[in-house]
Amino acid sequence: MSNPASTGLFINGQRETGQDVRVGNVTAALAVANIVKTSLGPVGLDKMLVDDIGDVLITNDGATILKSLEVEHPAARVLVDLANLQDQEVGDGTTSVVIIASELLRRGNDLVKNGIHPTTIISGYRTALKAAVSYIKKEMVVNVSMLGDEHLINAAKTSMSSKIIGKESDFFSQLAVDAVKSVKMNATAADVAGYDAMGASRSAEAAAVVTNGKQRYKYPLSAIHILKAHGKSSLDSHLIGGGFAINAMRAAQGMPTFVESSEGNTVKIAMLDMNLQRHRMGMGVQVIVKDPAEIERIKKREMDITRERIRKIIDAGARVVLTTKGVDDLCMKYFVEAGIICARRCNREDLKRLAKATGGRVVTTMADMEGNETFDQECLGGCDSVREVRIGDGEMLYVYGCKGHGASTIVLRGANEYMLDEMDRALHDSLCVVKRILESNTLVPGGGAAEAALSVYLDDYANTIESREQMVIQEYADALLVIPKTLAVNAAKDASELVAKLRSIHAKGQHSEDESDAALKFMGLNLVDGTIRDNLVAGVVEPAISKIKSLRFATEAAITILRIDDRITLNDSKGLA
Repeated sequence: MSNPASTGLFINGQRETGQDVRVGNVTAALAVANIVKTSLGPVGLDKMLVDDIGDVLITNDGATILKSLEVEHPAARVLVDLANLQDQEVGDGTTSVVIIASELLRRGNDLVKNGIHPTTIISGYRTALKAAVSYIKKEMVVNVSMLGDEHLINAAKTSMSSKIIGKESDFFSQLAVDAVKSVKMNATAADVAGYDAMGASRSAEAAAVVTNGKQRYKYPLSAIHILKAHGKSSLDSHLIGGGFAINAMRAAQGMPTFVESSEGNTVKIAMLDMNLQRHRMGMGVQVIVKDPAEIERIKKREMDITRERIRKIIDAGARVVLTTKGVDDLCMKYFVEAGIICARRCNREDLKRLAKATGGRVVTTMADMEGNETFDQECLGGCDSVREVRIGDGEMLYVYGCKGHGASTIVLRGANEYMLDEMDRALHDSLCVVKRILESNTLVPGGGAAEAALSVYLDDYANTIESREQMVIQEYADALLVIPKTLAVNAAKDASELVAKLRSIHAKGQHSEDESDAALKFMGLNLVDGTIRDNLVAGVVEPAISKIKSLRFATEAAITILRIDDRITLNDSKGLA
């Protein structure tokens, strides 16, 4: 047990206070950021992570890298949570948010060493954040009211430029845009309020949009199902628009390989979460039989119960039966005779998605309130056709023309498991980006343009502050340049020269009276040639909400860690008398 005099507390543990804790926290946060730093940008490098049982993960997605690390330091864990939060809220920008947060921490710690109180730093960071967000909304955001596919495709390309599918970005960006558009739904009032809370404060505009009778839409990504199949090239990946693919095959060879609607009647699908097996008596039930003929009658009745159950499903109109549990030979015989496709051991989550897509429900029991067994027709989903298709080494069931809410499936093809997993992560980021732009109708230029513009603006803004916060805001402005600097370093370019050029161009654009210089605020880095270009024209764009949220999250995380000035670590209580 540690000496009470040294801790200042009569506790079983250690206590660190003041600058020691701050230095420890900042060092841990910088260590985490340095892991993901080299994976930022279109020419970022990948990380190979090997876990304790030897499973390998190859990725350059910031959130995935940090999620896979077993980080023990509490301050470093804040950054891991930060990357996960960005991944959930926006879907992209997880690496940059961690890099900005760690740079803010480093500069905040230097200010504390120079005699600035942490409270002043926190207040200055908050002021700088407020000014930065208002500048982005006022000057940087480009409203794309009549959104053409071109902007969406450019945003998707920007998102996947650093990923494994970056070389085929033309193909996959179109795939992502088509997939998100295929699940378009009318937004409710709550959804509209949510968009406005997340993006620029446009509640008045949103109200006007609603009153003018213009419908806003939402694009639920949960309706997009991604299936991975080994074999062929990644360019053989395809989208089943308005359809659904489920990783299951017919339970018996005698079943038809496809069923189609006829004379306007849709194909009905029954989705079950129960066993379709011969009825057996419950555990602990004893039946004493004196007549051997009774045994045969019991067996026959068990078979009849099963047949009646299946007959109810067939009579309801089902032509395809999918279940998460097993189907025995007896049940299969009845399905084969009726010409019905049946698949067993389906994934429960896939069935829930399919139920939503086809307008049906997953049935867990056939018992009704009276204790009898019935099958409600309303539980059946509807579609145009169901077909078994051979993909790679196995078969899949394709459901075409789903009659419920929008649903789509992307079938990814690739050489091996690692490639397919990384393609899945890259495509998920792009889908999130397209969804955010479609819902908010706003984008900003990428390639370090927004950060450089904010840095110049905040430098000027700091000069209008008469308190100590001036120094803090200047440090915040310099910290934002870590993004263009890291991008340039990862691209093997001269970071100091490129960032200096970029700043001077943005300073000219912000201080010039000439209207022709107004477009200079969209200038960013061209990492292939090592030059400065107009990234809006070049199509390097990202959702405005992504930029705003990453600044907010990074600043809040930095403030959370800077606020800590005392750490008490309790010892394990085991072994104490």
